[in-house]
Amino acid sequence: MKARTAGLIVIICGVVFLVAGVATYVMVSSTLSSENINVSQDATMFAGQHVDQPWEAFAEANVINEHANKLAGGKTYAELPQTDPNRTTVMNASFLQASLFTSVVAFGVALLVVGIGVVLILIGWALRKAVDAAAVIADPAVSTKAYPDPIPTAAPTATPAPTSTSTPLPPPSGPTA
Repeated sequence: MKARTAGLIVIICGVVFLVAGVATYVMVSSTLSSENINVSQDATMFAGQHVDQPWEAFAEANVINEHANKLAGGKTYAELPQTDPNRTTVMNASFLQASLFTSVVAFGVALLVVGIGVVLILIGWALRKAVDAAAVIADPAVSTKAYPDPIPTAAPTATPAPTSTSTPLPPPSGPTA
């Protein structure tokens, strides 16, 4: 397979990754938005904002964790006795928190895929440019026009210097030693 074709294939793969990453990010954002979650008013960041971005999901997950810890006295769902009336609430809080953190991870994976797509596009573009540059250097008709040889290889076309059979030079003038 030629390098130019390989470069095109890498560019196409990069575009697919880029589109897939953006589509995933939009899908996760719209799915999260459709849940109609707002960051709690007592959150340290993004209080009252509609959750549709990773930073808002992270902030709400932290608030849910704080509320569940306060309700359970610092214990986790597994540490609470089965007879504790708050056990179901702590369990639901744990599930909500895990779901929000999963969405944060999904946003991160989507951005990673976008980044990989951009890198693949740049690599494919570089491969194609490298092949073009190699073709210019390899073609003598093109390379001599683009990059002339500083040392001529052909015989000089100027008239030769006079030889000893020509008229002798006059003696130097001035004082002699």
